[in-house]
Amino acid sequence: MQLQKKLQVGVLRKRYKRFLADITTEAGESITIHCPNTGSMKNCQESGSKIWYSDSENPKRKYACTWDFVEVDKSHIVGINTGLANKLVYEAIASDRIDELTGYESLRTEVAYGEQKSRIDLLLEGTASDPAALCYVEVKNVSLGLGDGLGSFPDAVTTRGQKHLQELLHMRTLGHRAVLLFCVQHSGIQHITPADNVDPEYGRLLREVVSKGVEVLAYRAEFDLPNSRVTLRDKVSVLLS
Repeated sequence: MQLQKKLQVGVLRKRYKRFLADITTEAGESITIHCPNTGSMKNCQESGSKIWYSDSENPKRKYACTWDFVEVDKSHIVGINTGLANKLVYEAIASDRIDELTGYESLRTEVAYGEQKSRIDLLLEGTASDPAALCYVEVKNVSLGLGDGLGSFPDAVTTRGQKHLQELLHMRTLGHRAVLLFCVQHSGIQHITPADNVDPEYGRLLREVVSKGVEVLAYRAEFDLPNSRVTLRDKVSVLLS
């Protein structure tokens, strides 16, 4: 996927108030930019890290620039912009790069569904063999690397994420496909596991819904930041036991 705005390079000074970060630009200017991530961003906010950001060029925004990527351990790229995850998955499905989700006639976003007034990230509808087929896909961004190729989700307690698992299970009990898809925006992750030490209830619920038919997938992003491109391409294994 070609990003809408060209990426610029800077150095992180600090992240604070969840949504703000102070950085130094390549020109040596100190600026405050928007941080589009509500999680703890554990292991992704070390002072002095190289970061990539984009400029909206919108004079009406208080903080015109957005933090998108960070280098961790001086070796791996991590996408911290959670808003990008849905776009990456959408493009990957539309381009038939996710084998498990091919063959559907239409793909819609942010469709109301469920018992708890939720909106599903992606709804796939209709196949050649079953025009009434429905597949509900919930997307989660993974940025927490633990080393040795292992990553986990979530990086903070997520009652919202727990609700989404319950909604997926409800769709499955109604006879539809229900899929949790981890969008791994971390170049060093090869396996995903629930972060039971962070949110044990999420881990418990995830294993429960999978045992009852909810599918779980994980695909990793490939980064070409000099050309402002990111592509969801490689399948990653999910370890639940």
